[in-house]
Parts: sequence; structure tokens; C-alpha cells
Amino acid sequence: MPTDPADDLTADEKREDQLTTAPKSTEADAKPRITVEETEPGVARIDIRDDANARPGKPDSERG
Repeated sequence: MPTDPADDLTADEKREDQLTTAPKSTEADAKPRITVEETEPGVARIDIRDDANARPGKPDSERG
């Protein structure tokens, strides 16, 4: 029975592989966009990275 090569990849490698398979994608598309910090056991803080290319909400030029 053949094995799937994706089974040998780490979660980060699978994410990068998925985000870079589109025809016009680049390595920048796979860069992390969030940081996760565990502030206490069972509590996580998730922030959008300052250097993230894609950010939620409207671009600054459209904010009112």
C-alpha cells in the first residue's frame, strides 16, 4: 500500500505546501500572519503580526 508523502510533513510544512501550490503564489504567501502567546495555562492571546501582508478590516486609506 503506497504511503502519502504529506503524512511525513510537519504541520508547518503542510501549511506552507498548501499556501504555495496556487499558480501565482509565492513564499511570502506562507509567512505567518499571527502570533500566539499562552498567557496562562489554557488561555491564549492571538495577535495579528505587525509584518503580516494580509490584515483584517479595511486598508488604512479607507478607514474613516
